[in-house]
Amino acid sequence: MKLVEEVKSHSSKWIKTKGEDYKNFYWQNGYGAFSVNPFQVDRVIAYIANQHEHHSKKTFQDEYRAFLKKYHVEYDERYVWD
Repeated sequence: MKLVEEVKSHSSKWIKTKGEDYKNFYWQNGYGAFSVNPFQVDRVIAYIANQHEHHSKKTFQDEYRAFLKKYHVEYDERYVWD
């Protein structure tokens, strides 16, 4: 938890030094961690590159709920979208 807190803090400060477009950058509350199969790294890179288009068809929230359901992860809606 401390590592993620430090990364978020330092990266926020760093990106705000990159120009006016980033002056209002803030991380959302909370975090999640997921592993990636090394053989599917290209697929993950493509997903990230097309994320804006992808989420115009399916919201992040709907995609995340489907992911949790697919992998049988129990969660409480009250704590997921803080």
